[in-house]
Amino acid sequence: MPAPHRRPATPRNRSTVTVGDVADLLDALAPPSLAQSWDNVGLLTGDRSLTCQSALLCIDLTLPVLQEAVKAHHSLVVAYHPPLFRPVQRLLADSPNTDAIVYRAIATGIAIYSPHTALDAAPGGTNDVLAALCGLSEVEPFDYPTPPSTQSKIVTFVPAAQVDRVADAMADAGAGRIGQYEHCSYRLTGKGTFFGTESTQPRVGRRGRLETVDEIRIEMVVPNRLLPEVIDALLRAHPYEEPAYDLYPLAQPPTFGIGRVGRLPKATTLRSLAAQLKEATRSKVASIVGRPGTPIRRAAVCVGAAGRLPFEKPRAADCDVIVTGEIRHHDALTILRHGKTAIALGHAESERPILPILAARIKSRWPHLPTTVSRQDVPPFIPA
Repeated sequence: MPAPHRRPATPRNRSTVTVGDVADLLDALAPPSLAQSWDNVGLLTGDRSLTCQSALLCIDLTLPVLQEAVKAHHSLVVAYHPPLFRPVQRLLADSPNTDAIVYRAIATGIAIYSPHTALDAAPGGTNDVLAALCGLSEVEPFDYPTPPSTQSKIVTFVPAAQVDRVADAMADAGAGRIGQYEHCSYRLTGKGTFFGTESTQPRVGRRGRLETVDEIRIEMVVPNRLLPEVIDALLRAHPYEEPAYDLYPLAQPPTFGIGRVGRLPKATTLRSLAAQLKEATRSKVASIVGRPGTPIRRAAVCVGAAGRLPFEKPRAADCDVIVTGEIRHHDALTILRHGKTAIALGHAESERPILPILAARIKSRWPHLPTTVSRQDVPPFIPA
């Protein structure tokens, strides 16, 4: 087997753009943290330090798309769908699966980046573009997933005379930072009680009797990654032999979410919206669920395959139509039973309108970087 060919890195100058530079821009446009937990997004293969001579955008990285990239000497392929989705144990050139295409991309020195569901959720991403093609107003996500907790609130109880010492020690370890402010805490006066058994050595009061102490409750936020250091600082500074403390995970405020819902222009029917979207997306496989003349006022938009998910979400429950890429037979029956309608544009057709917009965003950052949409990236389904 021949050794993989790698493009030599060119000296950096003010106009040089690396694969990592483009990946960082795409991460900023569609933060990987917005992706669904099951997804695989970001820079999948490649050397971040190599110069990016040009970029090719597509929905699916097929063999014809890769051949196009090789022929045009593209350094990076931005494939909306990740060609590496599940963990792989081998990459074989003769495989019938997408791992063969990934192998060939690596062998020719072409990097691969995939934004997928991160771009679906991001502002100005695939769902916002499709919502704009529908003419929606008052647009918002139809579901806000709960972001993972990155901070906690730590609470402890300290005699008034030592409260500043404990709070300062916790702050020095990283607690109590909110934005550009430090040593932030909330303090509440109360009384604490304890009874030390014969095996204890209380530093306040005496064992063998119930003690009542004027205490101050201290609450401070702390990044989860610093919890061990902050707890250690609390225990070292606290005057009690066995300090009590509580940890409360803090939920992140929801920001961007799944899909979009919004209000359609007046006097819109299922037929008219389907015709409008079929022309805008150049879909040759668009279909509808429901009677063509049905008046529709609110729409739920979800590129790819929405299924019946929108109608299971409170913000989309009052929508008259689902605009998506593909719908399974039994989901279509469920939609009809709910008295709703749907438009299926084709899976890739619903996603494709983002590609020229994404290319323009890359060009606006680096006007000298050739960035094109693949001509060989075509949907797998065509009219019979």
